[in-house]
Amino acid sequence: MKNKKLHKEFEEAVAYINNYNRLLPADLLLKLYAYYKIAHNNYSNPGSKTPLINAFKANALIQAQDVSPEVAMRTYIELVENHVRNLT
Repeated sequence: MKNKKLHKEFEEAVAYINNYNRLLPADLLLKLYAYYKIAHNNYSNPGSKTPLINAFKANALIQAQDVSPEVAMRTYIELVENHVRNLT
């Protein structure tokens, strides 16, 4: 791992979201989904049983496709800090 601090902060942000129990806006969830997938170099097709949800997830990935894994991690952390932690 190149940047252990970045990876640690990213994993903490992911854990925070996974334990968050309030509703979040759908557009924010889609951004988090896309940046999480890119951060893990996982470009597989969305696995929802609902075609419409798959379409939204695929669109979110397309919109963020030119982002590197490191930038995806930083962006994910920023989204959590600026849009989720401020809600609590």
